[in-house]
Amino acid sequence: MRRGWLAAAIAGAGAAAAAQLLHMRRVARDPNRADLEQLPRGRPVELRSADGTRLHGDVFGPAEGHGVVLVHGWTENTTIWIYVIRELTARGFRVICVDLRGHGKSDPAASDEYSLERFGEDVEAVLEACVTDSERVVLAGHSLGAMAIVAWAEHHDVPRRVGAVGLLNTGIGDLVAEHLVVPVPKFAKAINEAISTRLVLGSPAPLPRVSTPISHFLIRRFAFGPTATPAQIAFFERMVVACSPRVRADSGIAMSKMELHHALPQLTVPTMVMAGEKDRLTPPSHARRIAGALPQLHRLVVLPETGHMGPLERPHEFASALAELADAAANTAAVAA
Repeated sequence: MRRGWLAAAIAGAGAAAAAQLLHMRRVARDPNRADLEQLPRGRPVELRSADGTRLHGDVFGPAEGHGVVLVHGWTENTTIWIYVIRELTARGFRVICVDLRGHGKSDPAASDEYSLERFGEDVEAVLEACVTDSERVVLAGHSLGAMAIVAWAEHHDVPRRVGAVGLLNTGIGDLVAEHLVVPVPKFAKAINEAISTRLVLGSPAPLPRVSTPISHFLIRRFAFGPTATPAQIAFFERMVVACSPRVRADSGIAMSKMELHHALPQLTVPTMVMAGEKDRLTPPSHARRIAGALPQLHRLVVLPETGHMGPLERPHEFASALAELADAAANTAAVAA
């Protein structure tokens, strides 16, 4: 019996090794891999948020181009915009990206705080440092980045520097109640919320440092739609792994408790809302609710066959939407003049 157990263990280890090798080959052979390794080179900018947290930003494209400020999502960094940056700069836009506190090249929060209000102050820091008084930029955020924009809008004069806003793959309340990550019957809502908060948003558990077939499968299921490629999923997976478990958990808890619908009337500029039809984390129900409360809804877009990672899955659609918002911002400025 002992020999049988040993043989089974060896066979299992061999099967796991073979599966891992096949997984790595699929990622390596994906034509998108080389494209994702060629990150755009920007002009670095060092910023300070209101509580003293040092933030890192980058500016891409011509200095005289119409400004587009991009704010990444939870556990991400500025590289999530890789495709969008390329397309917008090719169209002549000046693209400004910032790593939120605790993400990417920015420092952990000096105040040890990752509330939505603090993330909103990070947005203010990049606008204050990189946008002139005469500009009206497009301000767009993905997931947590969009939440930070709404939190910023609650306490700041939106039209002062912003001509249009994009809220992309996001929700601003009831995240745990409405997501589709852990599908359970309606009568088990309380269980669903507890599981989601502890295991998805608020877990500080360390993640595997190397992509595995299991981790790859989970990332695909939770974050992507059916058209995502192995290299795109692995690219995002590396971002998640690089994010500090403490930052990931504290930010996730803040999002789970967030309620910002009351701040939407402060977005008094043309605002586009975009969602993914297959988004399990912030399903289209969030986008529709946001759109219904905006004072100047420009357009609501639900992208078919798209998950939560719109900047990677549908970069052309995102870039085109942001260019459209730039035209709306220019028209608004012309009317105001």
